[in-house]
Amino acid sequence: MPPFQQRILRATAEIPFGHTSTYQHMATEAGNPRASRAAGNALGANPLAIIVPCHRVLRKGGAFGGYTGGLERKHYLLALEGVIAV
Repeated sequence: MPPFQQRILRATAEIPFGHTSTYQHMATEAGNPRASRAAGNALGANPLAIIVPCHRVLRKGGAFGGYTGGLERKHYLLALEGVIAV
């Protein structure tokens, strides 16, 4: 796994239960604020979805963006955490 992807996954693992972040913020945390698309790609290849909660990362403005498990599952997980209304 490339170093940038490792940094994205480490930063995403730090997002607390019930909170969200953005792809741009994750890219900034990984050292490249202009790499939000690369951050999304790194999260799309997340091999540790149970440990690294990539469902907590949203697009700027709060849109869901993508999710390997499907947007319905992302919505369900965020609702389970109380982030969004059911």
